[in-house]
Amino acid sequence: MPTGESILEFHSIMPELPEVETIRRGLEPYVLGRRIEKVETFGERVIRHSPDGLGALVGNSVESVARRGKFLWFDLGTNALVAHLGMSGQFRIGGEQRKHRRASIYFDDGIRLDFIDQRTFGFLRTDEFIPTPDSYPGGSGSMAAKIPSSASHIGRDLLDPNVDFESLVRRAKLRGVSIKTLLLDQNFASGVGNIYADESLFLAKVHGSTPVSKMPIKRIASVFDSAADVMRRAIEVGGTSFDSLYVNVNGSSGYFSRSLNVYGRNGHACARCGRIIIREKLAGRSSYSCPNCQSRRS
Repeated sequence: MPTGESILEFHSIMPELPEVETIRRGLEPYVLGRRIEKVETFGERVIRHSPDGLGALVGNSVESVARRGKFLWFDLGTNALVAHLGMSGQFRIGGEQRKHRRASIYFDDGIRLDFIDQRTFGFLRTDEFIPTPDSYPGGSGSMAAKIPSSASHIGRDLLDPNVDFESLVRRAKLRGVSIKTLLLDQNFASGVGNIYADESLFLAKVHGSTPVSKMPIKRIASVFDSAADVMRRAIEVGGTSFDSLYVNVNGSSGYFSRSLNVYGRNGHACARCGRIIIREKLAGRSSYSCPNCQSRRS
């Protein structure tokens, strides 16, 4: 049995809603109302979805920085700059020349915003807006009823004040998948990845393999409520940082890793009942749970 000094089993992970929301909020003071003077890109991969480059951004001002799920975009009025962070994408306020710099955006007040991406799964792209089907704002940070076309396929996230929570629960009941698979389905409800799925299921005392169709409506709702609660608490402390691949725009780390109950804690005692946390494969991912609090029979 591990001691309190044993190393937690952390892995490099894709930023999830709390990390992207932390970055969105961190960007606002630096870019809102600023006009883009110049854009540089380094290599073709960062603009693989915009083969003509990002030159169309020059001369536009940032009206808002918005997010839905894990997608982030700068509203430039008639068009958008969409960013997906992939596994290791970061926005950093310019200063020293950093390794793995893939793009730089220069603003009219002299600020340089760098897009850093060690693993190169992230990207920047120009995009057109389309109206939101429900006529509500496209995402957090925006009051405009529009969304970039490349982000329009993903569902509203569980922290979106315009998400129809009751409808979401009813539709979930009809899905022939496990509850963890559903939590990870970005088209259904966006923003939840492996970390927050495992933490949400622990909080709700539900095993990830449980078929949603066999869960009572109230139990499904409790999982979604737990996911929203976990992500709100993570945002309060800047998200989850396991390594330098995720930091805020000023280089600061998030501290939710100190509050994790099951994720990465394989072999450690459950804080709620004392049983040993286990790791297993669910929905194609390493999944962590307490075999007592989250019994498959519960």
